[in-house]
Amino acid sequence: MSKKNKVKAMAATVDPEAITGKVLLALGWPEGKALGQAIAAAQVLQADGQGREPTLARLDAARQSPADYLADPVVGDLARECLKAASVEVDPIYNAELRAEPLPYRIWGIEGIDPAALDQMNNSMRLPITVAGALMPDAHVGYGLPIGGVLATDGAVIPYAVGVDIACRMRLSVFEISPIVLGQQKERFEKALVNNTRFGAGVEWGGRQEDDVLDDPNWEATRLLHGLHEKAARQLGTSGSGNHFVDLGEFSLAQDDPKLGLAAGNYLALLTHSGSRGVGFKIADVYSKIAREIHPELDKATAYLGWLNMNSEAGQEYWLSMELAGRFAAANHRVIHQRIAKALGLKAAVVVENHHNFAWRERMADGREVIVHRKGATPAAPGVLGVIPGSMGDPGYVVRGRGSADGLNSAAHGAGRQMSRNKAMESITKTMRDTYLREKGVTLLGGGLDEAPQAYKRINDVIAAQTDLVEIVGRFKPRIVLMTDDPRDI
Repeated sequence: MSKKNKVKAMAATVDPEAITGKVLLALGWPEGKALGQAIAAAQVLQADGQGREPTLARLDAARQSPADYLADPVVGDLARECLKAASVEVDPIYNAELRAEPLPYRIWGIEGIDPAALDQMNNSMRLPITVAGALMPDAHVGYGLPIGGVLATDGAVIPYAVGVDIACRMRLSVFEISPIVLGQQKERFEKALVNNTRFGAGVEWGGRQEDDVLDDPNWEATRLLHGLHEKAARQLGTSGSGNHFVDLGEFSLAQDDPKLGLAAGNYLALLTHSGSRGVGFKIADVYSKIAREIHPELDKATAYLGWLNMNSEAGQEYWLSMELAGRFAAANHRVIHQRIAKALGLKAAVVVENHHNFAWRERMADGREVIVHRKGATPAAPGVLGVIPGSMGDPGYVVRGRGSADGLNSAAHGAGRQMSRNKAMESITKTMRDTYLREKGVTLLGGGLDEAPQAYKRINDVIAAQTDLVEIVGRFKPRIVLMTDDPRDI
């Protein structure tokens, strides 16, 4: 066969539906590594029976919104390459100098907030990416943004403004039985808590747990998340150390609440506080270091406020990882509540839950889209339910948001510390703590002196300072409290 005829024969065997480099270039794809990955992905998709147009649509989707396809088994590498190509780490707005003066912001309960926390908030309001901020009445010193700080930024996310325990959250389950059973069957309820929970830094159940969250495809989106998947499976359904707790107590509703679905009365309730465990801690550690490396220009006072451009590879990876940690934290609480409810033979009539230590894409009153960080602050948009706990000896409250623009639709996430852990352990004795709890009718199954009620602000003062942010729906009184003796807050 002549060379001319061979060429004709080869041409005759070319699939007219095949997606080649020539086809993609004609459609506006640029030369480069992504082009080769797109061709390879197209071959896999078409070999699997995908038609030409659906294949092109999937390739284009991965190119236009790469962060949404990082975990895709076929176009994931293409998405990652597109994200790298689109990364913007050098941009005038994101590398500008700090403002000479902080932007103005509202403070709730300023009389109970220490000056160091105010200094941290002021530094946060000097960032070139900051748009608005607010400080809640439970505020105290943290890393970078203070605990109780709310910060809205333009096109950037700050890992340390989210926090180390990503998506730390509250969950309240209300059971339609009288709380009087806590006194009648005290040992039974204590046993249910002890046997169905685990506390402490790094603690696991000793075997792989099961939940739909472990099937989330985003565990394969990055090498880091892939490596954390097994840890997530072993830690699912556990609580951390520090201020994390599992409480049984009495939920009181002063009047019927049709929206909540409960009539006025007193109910048995289970309240938990925990987060994303080792998963969130590792994500925070890795990306906060990256943010600090990107911004060596920040001084000692603002070093922990390093940010990631949301158009960058690191920014997109962190956001995806943060949201996965949020889903894991929610599942963590769900499993804890399911275990305890099953052990007691109960079924929750109402569940109220909310994140703190998280960031959300939201719109301000003027319509501008921002990233709102709530580090130890509760979402409180109009009608949104949340839980604001007190201490191991004091009540907590279910609240409904009023939607304050000045407060960036936020509220306090708890009573807030008035003593550091070290100061609490130095100044509060076991007798002082136990006397306080006995007078309040609280049985403590575990918990260090660093978490004694005296280490916290008075919850009623904190609630009173934010009546324009939330309305009280109901009150939770702890009766049996389980925490860890480990003072580390992880």
